Amino acid sequence: MPIRALIVDDEQLARDELGYLLRAFPDIEVLGQARNGMEAVQLIKEHQPDLVFLDVQMPGLDGFGVVRRLREKKIPAPRMIFATAYDQYAVQAFEVSAIDYLLKPFDKARLGRALDKVRQQVDQRQNATRKIDRVLEILESRRPAAVPSKISVRANGRHFLLDPNEIIFAQIEDGVISIVARQMEGTANCRTVEELLASLDPNVFWRAHRGYVVNLNHIKEVVPWFNSSYQLRMDDKKQTEIPVSRTQSRRLRELFNL
Repeated sequence: MPIRALIVDDEQLARDELGYLLRAFPDIEVLGQARNGMEAVQLIKEHQPDLVFLDVQMPGLDGFGVVRRLREKKIPAPRMIFATAYDQYAVQAFEVSAIDYLLKPFDKARLGRALDKVRQQVDQRQNATRKIDRVLEILESRRPAAVPSKISVRANGRHFLLDPNEIIFAQIEDGVISIVARQMEGTANCRTVEELLASLDPNVFWRAHRGYVVNLNHIKEVVPWFNSSYQLRMDDKKQTEIPVSRTQSRRLRELFNL
């Protein structure tokens, strides 16, 4: 009997990649895909799959929320393989359990090992549910620290604490990270872009280009550009136009249904 599976991820590219890799495993039947946690709960209720590939971090109802919602609605929980970009401690937490993880970007050999574990448990639903509880408990204890409520910005020789929602975009040039906000411009007290992004909500801030991080809520207009590329016109006083890299153009189309 085939193992009936669902794929849950808010990123189309991740869903497509995983679906493509699963074609190499003839005993896995992909029933469908969900773009968010609410769709996941509905599809699990409708199809009662054997296995769900579940993204940990999604806007709205995340992977943890899906598990909780299934319990609240008394929907039998399928076996789950979590997709995660967590640090090594969280990865190790998955490895001590029978329920597995996939680290993005996905790897075919690693996927095969995860499916081997699922096959071994295919007739042990109750055991799988208990182990989901263990994984959830371990991950909850290792969730990243809350995003700081303020960003430190240096301007005119002074240090200001800025609400991230006021940031329109950040520009990275020659190792310096400049911040453009509604009422001020300055320099972030961050050494790297990664450090800046770790302080910002990933559902709001997006690295549209190697040299720019933008606040999605402050994009005024998407401007078609050369060779199927785009520029973003921001809502700052200068209406700055920011390029979108080729690799991020597809993500832009998904974000705004272009």
